Amino acid sequence: MSGFPTNHKYIAFETIVIKEVRRFSRIWLQTLVPPAITIGLYFVIFGNLIGRRVGDMGGFQYMDFIVPGLIMMAVIQNSYSNVVSSFFSHKFQRSVEELLVAPVPNYIILSGFVVGGMARGLAVGAIVTLMSLFFTDLHIQNLLLTGSVILLTAMVFSLAGFINALFANSFDDISIIPTFVLTPLIYLGGVFYSAQLLPPFWQGVSALNPIFYMVNTFRYGILGVSDVNTVWAFLILVLFAVALYIGCILLLRRGTGLRS
Repeated sequence: MSGFPTNHKYIAFETIVIKEVRRFSRIWLQTLVPPAITIGLYFVIFGNLIGRRVGDMGGFQYMDFIVPGLIMMAVIQNSYSNVVSSFFSHKFQRSVEELLVAPVPNYIILSGFVVGGMARGLAVGAIVTLMSLFFTDLHIQNLLLTGSVILLTAMVFSLAGFINALFANSFDDISIIPTFVLTPLIYLGGVFYSAQLLPPFWQGVSALNPIFYMVNTFRYGILGVSDVNTVWAFLILVLFAVALYIGCILLLRRGTGLRS
């Protein structure tokens, strides 16, 4: 693989990315619109209706407080689901074997699927951000931090979706993690509340939730408030991305879930 020309690597990477982007953009009514509508309902029900009774949260109106969390929720769910469904479909249809026998390095295959997942997550995140402007005014406090966090988060959950796809043996297996792991972590990750409102025990439990750090760091980038040390939270996010990337490369090298 070391002798594989650089321009050929780029062509292979570009081909995978274009295929992945076309895959979800071709059926945008199924991949982009439904999650945006779901988040829009959160804006109306939680932010607009319930928010009037809740009042302020963390020194901000409740709608303003939950917007960063809802954007992050959209990015997490769609980055993850795009990669896990796409790569498992390749396994199920046996077309992944064509990738494996081609003279393409594993990191190119992985990067192509991950960037495709990030593209969908960020596309839905952008739609949700535009929708939020109908309900509140966004004033980003730290553009560099905000952009870095959302890119890293999309990468982390695209990588996590790739691992799920590797180990999945059926279509049921690709729905177990999102339903029983990812969704509870999101809802307990500070999307709708400040951890300062929780008893000490539950604050400690929240500290074990990686999504809690992602949401709060992203919220700090937009609103300038956070329940965590944003420097440490950002470093944790970077470590997660590096660890998952290395893990995916090792699993691909071993052929985990790909060789019968």
